[in-house]
Amino acid sequence: MDNIANKKILLIISGGISAYKSLEIIRLLKKHGATVKCILTKSAKEFVTPLSVTSLSQEKVYDDLFSHESESKMDHISLSRWCDLILVAPATANTISKLSTGSSNDLASTVILASNKSIFLAPAMNVRMWEHPSTKENLQKLKNFGYQVIGPEIGDMACGEYGEGKMTEPLNTINYLNEYFQNIKKNKKFKALVTAGPTHEYIDPVRYISNKSSGKQGYEIAKSLNKNGFQTTLISGPTNLDKILGVNLISVNSAEEMFNATLENLPADVAIFSAAVADYKVKNKEKEKIKKGENIDLSLEKNIDILSHISNHNSLRPKIVIGFAAETNNLDKNSKIKLSEKNCDWIIANDVSDSSIGFNSDFNEVSIFYNNMKKEKLPKMEKSLLADKIVKKVISQLN
Repeated sequence: MDNIANKKILLIISGGISAYKSLEIIRLLKKHGATVKCILTKSAKEFVTPLSVTSLSQEKVYDDLFSHESESKMDHISLSRWCDLILVAPATANTISKLSTGSSNDLASTVILASNKSIFLAPAMNVRMWEHPSTKENLQKLKNFGYQVIGPEIGDMACGEYGEGKMTEPLNTINYLNEYFQNIKKNKKFKALVTAGPTHEYIDPVRYISNKSSGKQGYEIAKSLNKNGFQTTLISGPTNLDKILGVNLISVNSAEEMFNATLENLPADVAIFSAAVADYKVKNKEKEKIKKGENIDLSLEKNIDILSHISNHNSLRPKIVIGFAAETNNLDKNSKIKLSEKNCDWIIANDVSDSSIGFNSDFNEVSIFYNNMKKEKLPKMEKSLLADKIVKKVISQLN
């Protein structure tokens, strides 16, 4: 349980008979050196008292979205940023339903909606409620959002029935969280490099050649790598995106600058080249602004292919090299050619002719082409969720 020590856990207790187990969860977390803050839903207070929770946690209990005592602190934001992870135990059928719709009508649901941390659910309900199609559908939505589910177990229930739906025992829940932190600790030995955004190839001091890349997918990948413990460097072309806490950000403009920054930050265990690097640059960039005339002829020359160079040079090559392919037609054929020619381990390809995914969108729909000739198609989802799925696959391959 060493990995629990000094961690900050936000425990959300919802209203179900299994709420009494949350008291043992608090005791075990405290025993192993964690700091625990708790949110009680209105119905949870029918099963456990704020006094018992605060006695065990030795922290203030939160239960009111609009508290005059802490209005200026904005609890739903400050609590979600304070913790290392959020655990909802028990997670009732009602709680799961609310969270799947993005409801935010109390402090617990608002904190979860505002959170940028990993969220764990420990479901607890009657076997028929657990097996109901609506519960299954709601839970699948939450898994697609990136929530992690602990249990439930099969056993005797308080209602007298027997089956699946019993909340996972406190010790097993703590073991699950300990393993989560252990995996993050293990990933700290890995170094990751991500490129993102467009490049600007200047024609003169005020004009440049570029593309529509927003950098969102690359930033989400860097964020997910960092969240999972990787030492992460993000080399970014010009974007309007915020810096990611804990990620080493290197800002560049041109493809040449991105190439040099990439070389300077090798070796790495994994390199993910999601940047939309300009294929060409102006051969003779003007030092002064070009005055408007009838026509202008530009002489272009090829930029260095960063992905191909890194992937084909064994002295520099990371263990896993992943390229991105933004295609408008013949996605499968072009991606397989790119995978072979550039000697990648994976190519992640999307169809950017669809404006609802890819450039500037918060969503993406991709196919992953592996160097063993396998292909995996992932459905349309938020770029943040896609990033988590990609990183999970990277971790699996590295380990």
